Amino acid sequence: MNHVRNGGDLVVESLTALGAHCVFGLPGQHALGLFDALRRSELRYVGLRVENNAGFAADGYARTARTVAPLFLSTGPGALTSLAALQEAAAASVPVLAVSSQIPSAGLGGRRRGYLHELVDQQASFRDVVKSVHVARTASQIPSALAAAWESALTAPSGPVWVEIPQDVLLAATIVPPVRALHAEPRALPPRSELVAEAATLLAAARRPVILAGGGVVRSGATGELLRLAERLRAPVACTFGGKGAFPWEHPLSLQSWLEDRHTTELLEDADVLLVVGSGLGELSSNYHTLAPRGRIIQVEADLGKLESNHPALGIHADARLALAALADQVPAKTPDGVAEAITADLLKRVRARLDGQDLDLEQGVLASVRQALPDGAPVFFDMTILGYWAWSAFDAREPNTMHSGQGAGGLGYGYPAALGAAAARPDGPVLAVSGDGGAMYSIAELATARQLQLNVTWLIVDDGGYGILREYMNDTFGEATATELVRPDFVRLAESFEVPATRTTAAGLAHDLAAALAAPGPSVVVLPAFLRMFEPTHLGPS
Repeated sequence: MNHVRNGGDLVVESLTALGAHCVFGLPGQHALGLFDALRRSELRYVGLRVENNAGFAADGYARTARTVAPLFLSTGPGALTSLAALQEAAAASVPVLAVSSQIPSAGLGGRRRGYLHELVDQQASFRDVVKSVHVARTASQIPSALAAAWESALTAPSGPVWVEIPQDVLLAATIVPPVRALHAEPRALPPRSELVAEAATLLAAARRPVILAGGGVVRSGATGELLRLAERLRAPVACTFGGKGAFPWEHPLSLQSWLEDRHTTELLEDADVLLVVGSGLGELSSNYHTLAPRGRIIQVEADLGKLESNHPALGIHADARLALAALADQVPAKTPDGVAEAITADLLKRVRARLDGQDLDLEQGVLASVRQALPDGAPVFFDMTILGYWAWSAFDAREPNTMHSGQGAGGLGYGYPAALGAAAARPDGPVLAVSGDGGAMYSIAELATARQLQLNVTWLIVDDGGYGILREYMNDTFGEATATELVRPDFVRLAESFEVPATRTTAAGLAHDLAAALAAPGPSVVVLPAFLRMFEPTHLGPS
């Protein structure tokens, strides 16, 4: 059968020209033109079993490959099912490019023609979630719409974008020539020179400067610039949960990531100049909005909506790497005197003493076993689970852009499908996903994806018989938990039914069993039955 080029071909040609290598998604009736065109392209297709999981997988790919991840979706229910994944991508500034079909053009404009999957205004469901919305109503508009979306997704602050194309446009023959070249570069966001000069003056005069590094430092590739500035200033550096790996964990100036600890909050408050880079000082980064700095704040943030949104500051709207490089060039190097290193060591000693008084050997041992088993440079994706919450504060990422979690939007089910996406981006090395049993049930269908594609993902499931963190929150708040206890499957036998190797382990055997699973090719599951606890919160009052 001779094929006549159509709108679907223009989509895959345009994405290929823009630099895409892999597409995630799930087919649906109105999107069949997209999926049929894939077989005539060199794009690799990674199909998942649920649209939301496909969105999480695209997120994991984009973070790992550091590029745009296309996501193909069908209309109505298929598109709407991806919303939670796109919200996470938006909260964490991840460049996912969602290409959705739409009902035939004849049904658009609110006429309610009764098409399958029809929505009055499908774009409206996504407009407040994604960074930008792009529409192609004719075949000739497709390449330009995709190029504009690609540029938007990558321009700081990066984020998810939405492209919508009606079914008939995807299927109709087109005379538009094949797309051979398409240019879309992210726009630079340099800092204004007078703001850099003022910030450099403040930092040079500071007696107790402290730096708080957020996810923007990692996304912009600014870890080298951050290290250079911190060492010139002799400034201790704390990393937010989204900024894990932005600064070397064991560096003498590293405050690590104990942001849910009052000792860290007090140190940040006591800084005469607090430099916040790539963070909006949101709920988690501010110890649940208890942070009240007494000195001057300098905030570097690419997202204009986050700039000075929680605290007044000398606000610098800029890419973190460009701003840190400019500051490091202008700030004079201070003579090392050991004071900042002593402050850093004392803070970590006090954090350690607080933890040591809470009988948390099991939790710290489990996290240490994960770190021991995971090769340096291998990505790990934590779901919203107690072990993930521990990792925010206590896990040494060792390298930037290797530890990820769903803490941007905070929805369940992120860890495993995101890890599958990361494995598609780096097929030659292991990837680890960590879930609780509750979160794991969101993603069980993707064991079939892992098996079908032989993705090198090991899935650690910590099974405590329910929504463990919610159980703990409710017990602490109300004295009793409701709706947190769950009937769940035998995860080992369930994995084996997908022909995925699985092991039930213990806390003592976790490091060995997890290392063995990570070393084996293909997917695997390790189940750890364990009841873990969080350390005591400090945002509820001094402790």
